[in-house]
Amino acid sequence: MKTTCLIHLACVAMIATATAQAPEPTATFEGVVVLNASDLLPAALLHGPSYRVRDQVGTDGFMAHFEIDSDFGFFEAVGVPQAKRRIVEVEAIRKLVETSKSDLFAEGLKRSIEQPIDAVKNIVKNPVASVKQAPKTVGHFFSKIGSSIERGVDKIKDSASDDGADATAGDVGKGIGNTAKNVVGFDKAKLETAKQLGVDPYSDNARLQEEMDKVTWAFFAGGLPLRIGAAAASAGLALAATNMVGIPDDTYALTQSELALRDEDGLRSMGVSATDIKAFQIQSALSVTRRHRIVNTLLALPNANGRGLVVRLANDCTSPAQADFLIGALAILAERQRSGAADYVSLKVLGRLPGATTASGELNVPAPVDHVTWTEEVAGFAQRDDLGTAPKVLVHTGHLSPATTTGLTAAAWKIVAVPYPER
Repeated sequence: MKTTCLIHLACVAMIATATAQAPEPTATFEGVVVLNASDLLPAALLHGPSYRVRDQVGTDGFMAHFEIDSDFGFFEAVGVPQAKRRIVEVEAIRKLVETSKSDLFAEGLKRSIEQPIDAVKNIVKNPVASVKQAPKTVGHFFSKIGSSIERGVDKIKDSASDDGADATAGDVGKGIGNTAKNVVGFDKAKLETAKQLGVDPYSDNARLQEEMDKVTWAFFAGGLPLRIGAAAASAGLALAATNMVGIPDDTYALTQSELALRDEDGLRSMGVSATDIKAFQIQSALSVTRRHRIVNTLLALPNANGRGLVVRLANDCTSPAQADFLIGALAILAERQRSGAADYVSLKVLGRLPGATTASGELNVPAPVDHVTWTEEVAGFAQRDDLGTAPKVLVHTGHLSPATTTGLTAAAWKIVAVPYPER
């Protein structure tokens, strides 16, 4: 099913689960709009040596849906942050492919004695034609069902084994990835590859993972210095690429197991229960990087009670898209805390929507969205009656239509626009 339809259903969930006042009979609602890619992305990102972002970008009332044509397949992206990640990944694939054709790469293969060169050849002959489909839905967060966010470890573990969604660096790759992940030092070498390219080392982009495995193995097993970074910089995207895709610096410095230990320590310091920590570590919708970003954002809210509730909310995500929405929302709160724009004393789960209460008593609801139009679904959300009586602030990224601003203001919302978070 198309991503656009599924996310539209998410919007329907907002109104279906809200016991809100019905909109005025004479209310005028807007339809969704089609935007130009240049309305949402910097001109420098619209096209590159091996890709082009299609000019027309559909919206669903909340999120923008990008389509990217590339030499390595067709990519879809929901939301500006994911579009930026995909663009950086396409350019990284291009540089990896170019590197694999170099004399230095060939020399590395020659020197990798007693290593699985046949696996390397297999990857060269059978590249993945495209990446995984775009995320399914973010409707998870707009339900008023709160009691289901606490799930048992066994249930999460069963889900993880059933859908296989937790694709780590070693699991996604074929051939070399499956063999070399057990070789001492290879994990560190692959982290260096990802760092030089400015990409997530645990990305769910299967083609990117295979190309990183292939190139990293040739240099690592051949005992040669990795020289991808300089070439990648020539594409103009390596500069600040890690900020564009929101990768914490220590993701490149620590192995997967080391990050897991650091995250566990962080969660314990917040008072999160051992059961919830275990569930968090095996949650199928959370990649290594997603887990680490959630922990980092929660640690950036040191005075806020209720962080364990948000961990349970993360444990209840059923897709990477839902996890990304939650991460974006938490990153908005963390950035406001860091900048001094707010001082949060508690975190809340409003049905399944994350929120935070400030020291002054305001309820901040973060919304990592792209372009919001005033639809019945948005009107229903604006008038939800389960958010309490405290002053409400919608802290949003992207753009709200004038009608949306008017409608939210009439429903007693204060509106604060913020940039897309980079951490």
